[in-house]
Amino acid sequence: MPEADHPAIKPSPEQPRQLRLDQFLQLCGVAQTGGHAKLLIQAGSVTLNGKPETRRKRKLSPGDVIDFEGKAYLVDEHL
Repeated sequence: MPEADHPAIKPSPEQPRQLRLDQFLQLCGVAQTGGHAKLLIQAGSVTLNGKPETRRKRKLSPGDVIDFEGKAYLVDEHL
């Protein structure tokens, strides 16, 4: 198989991984599936840094705090 004319694009180790709110809820065990996370977010049951967040594809940053049913979840820089 011939080699590509350009090198493969790989993420830089210095760049943090971009994690979405719906993915984070699944990783934390708050939502069992992506569809479940979507429903929770669109229902207004989730807050991001103290404000209601209804965008499931909202990109998170280290230090963000997600709250669901009175429990706070901190976005870690190692995700």
